[in-house]
Amino acid sequence: MDLRSQRLDCVRNSVASTLLRRLHPLATAANQGSMLESPASSQPYFASSVQEHVDGGLTAANLDTMQVNLGKLCNQTCSHCHVDAGPERREVMARATMEDCLDVIRRVGIANVDLTGGAPEMNPHFRWLVAELKDTGCRIIDRCNLTILSTPGFEDLAAFLAANHVEVVASLPCYLESNTDRQRGDGVFAKSIAALKRLNALGYGYHDTSLVLSLVYNPIGPQLPPNQAELEAAYRRELLQRHGLSFTRLYTITNMPISRFLAELQQSGRYDEYMQRLIDSFNPHTLDGLMCRRMVSVDWQGYLFDCDFNQMLDLPIGGVQRTHIRDLDDEKLQQLRSRAIVVGRHCFGCTAGSGSSCQGAVAN
Repeated sequence: MDLRSQRLDCVRNSVASTLLRRLHPLATAANQGSMLESPASSQPYFASSVQEHVDGGLTAANLDTMQVNLGKLCNQTCSHCHVDAGPERREVMARATMEDCLDVIRRVGIANVDLTGGAPEMNPHFRWLVAELKDTGCRIIDRCNLTILSTPGFEDLAAFLAANHVEVVASLPCYLESNTDRQRGDGVFAKSIAALKRLNALGYGYHDTSLVLSLVYNPIGPQLPPNQAELEAAYRRELLQRHGLSFTRLYTITNMPISRFLAELQQSGRYDEYMQRLIDSFNPHTLDGLMCRRMVSVDWQGYLFDCDFNQMLDLPIGGVQRTHIRDLDDEKLQQLRSRAIVVGRHCFGCTAGSGSSCQGAVAN
C-alpha cells in the first residue's frame, strides 16, 4: 500500500480531526505561544522559577540522545496530542534529512535515537532508517501508538521491530477500555491489546529477553499523573489478570498545555486552573533530570530544538534563528553540549510533581 492509500484509509477511519483541518486559531505555534506567554497573566514565568534554584538558568549537561520527529502523519487523532498529528497531515521527513541526522549520530556517537511522530512508522523511509541506525550500534526507540501494527500495509511491522531489536515505547493511557477510547478514539483499546499480545508473542516485554516494551500513561483530562511506581504495579497486575500481558516498564507523562490539549483546556474553561496546578506543583528536584538537558530534538524538516515540545511551539535552539542539522560543524556541536535551554510556561508541565520526560518521571 503506498503512502497516499495509507492516508486515505486512515482518514476514512479517523474519529476526530486536527486543529489544522478545523482551521482552529490554536493550530499555529504563534497563537499557542501568545496564549501561554501572555504578559496579562498573573502566573509566573518559568525562567523566573528556575532562576530561584539555578544560577544562570537552565543549561544543557551533555548530548547523548537525539529525538527525531519523522513527521505529523498518523493513523490516529488523539485528544491530547501536542503534535496535532493525524491522517490528513502531509509533513514527513525526507530521506536526505535522515542522512543528515545519521551523519551527526555517527560523528558524535549518539547513544540513544528516539523516533517519534505522528506515527513514525508511516514515514516511507522508516525501515531504511532503522537499518542504518542499527549499524551504528545505538539504542533505537520507536514511539509506537500500537494500532499502527494492525493498520493495512503494516502487518509485518512488529516482526521487523523485533528482528532489529528496536525498543518499543507504546501508548496505553489506561488498562481500562473506556478511559483509553475516550482519549484515543473508539476501538483503540481493543486494537492496542491485540498489538501488545503480538509483541509479547515475539518476545517483547519479558525480563529475560532483550526486547524492551515500555508503556506510556497520560492522564485523562487536566490532572497530574499518579506515582509512577504505584501505577506501574497496578498496570502490571491488571494487564496480566485481564489479558495475560507482560511489559518491561511504565512511564507516566504529563499532558502538555500545547496544541490539541491546549485547545481542549481552552474550550472547557480549565486552562487557568490546569496551568496553576502545574505551577503550584513545581518541583526543583526535577531540574537535573529534564530530558532537554541531554538531548536534541530534530523536526521533520531537519531543524533543531531543545525538546519535542519546544519544536511544536516553534522555539528553536538559541531562541532566535533556526539551525539545521546539516549545518552542525564540530564547533556548533560542542556548543550544543552546554547551551542555554529555551524555556516557556509550558515547561511547568515537565517540572510538576515527580516531573515528566520522554522516559517518564524524573524525581521521587
